Amino acid sequence: MRNIIGLLALLLLALAGPAARAQELNCTVSVSVGPGVVITDQSIRANMERDIQAFLNTRAWTSQTYQPRERINCRMFVVITGATSPVYQATMRLISTRPIYGTGYETNVISIVDKSFNFNYPPTNSLDFSPNSFVSNLSSLLGFYANIVIGLDRDTFGRLGGTANYEQARVITLYSASQSGSEAVDESWKDTGGSRSRYQLLNNLTDPQLQPFRAGLYAYYRQGMDIFIEKPDEARVAVLGALTGIQQVAALRVSEPIFRYFFDAKADEIANIFRTSQDANQKQQLVNMLTNIDATNSAKYQAILTR
Repeated sequence: MRNIIGLLALLLLALAGPAARAQELNCTVSVSVGPGVVITDQSIRANMERDIQAFLNTRAWTSQTYQPRERINCRMFVVITGATSPVYQATMRLISTRPIYGTGYETNVISIVDKSFNFNYPPTNSLDFSPNSFVSNLSSLLGFYANIVIGLDRDTFGRLGGTANYEQARVITLYSASQSGSEAVDESWKDTGGSRSRYQLLNNLTDPQLQPFRAGLYAYYRQGMDIFIEKPDEARVAVLGALTGIQQVAALRVSEPIFRYFFDAKADEIANIFRTSQDANQKQQLVNMLTNIDATNSAKYQAILTR
C-alpha cells in the first residue's frame, strides 16, 4: 500500500511539472498614462497592468524551488508616453528589494530606469514567452528584467550567484536584437542603443572587469546587513569594505549604468547605516569615497558628518 501511495505522489509531481515550483517573483505593477497621451479605451491600461503583473508573478523563471516567503518583492512603474494602438511607447522604473536577516526590514537592491520600454499590446492576445526564441518585445522586456532581478537577488545571497540568470538574459537580448517580425527592432537590445540601454546593463553585469560590483553586493548583504541587528559595528566595517570594492571599479568606469542604478537605490540606506556610527574616521572615509563616485547624492552623504 505504501508503495502505491509513493508512486501516486511521484506521478502527481510529474504531472504538475513547472507549476509545482513556486514562482520567484512577487511584483506589484503600476501602469499609468503620461501627460498628453490619449487612450480611447480606458480598460486597456487596467488590462495591461493586470497582464504584466500576472506574467511576471505566475511564471517559474528558474528550476529552483522558492517558498512563498522567499519570493522576491519588486515594484514596476510603467508610464505610457505615446500610444497608437497596439503600439505603445513607455518609460519604466523597476525597484527590487531583499529582506534583512532577523528583521522585518526590506532593503532596495536596485532601481533601474528604462526610457525605451516600447512594445505592442494587442489586448485580445495573451502574453506568452519562450526562453529561446522571440515572441514579442513585451514578453522579451519582462523576461529580461525578471532574470536581472533574480540574478541580482542571488548575487546578494551567494558570491556571483546570479550568473545563470544573466546568461538567460543574454539569450533574450540576442534573439530580441535580431528578430525580424512585425515589431520594429528595439535598439536598446543592441550595442548601439546608448549608455543606458539594456545591452549595456547586461554587459555591466557580465563584464569580468566589473565583477567586483557583484562581489560587493554579496559582501554588503551577507557580511554586512544580515548581521547588522546583532553586530552593528562589524556590519559597518563589512559594508564599508564592500563599498570600497565597488568604488574602486566604479572609479574606472563611473558612467556605467549599473552604478547609477545601485546608488539611486542605496544612497538613503547607506547614509542611515553610518549616521549613527561613533567612528568619526570611518564616517569621513565613507563620505570622501562616495562623493567622488556618486556626486548626485553627495548632500545625503555629507549629512552623515553632522550627527
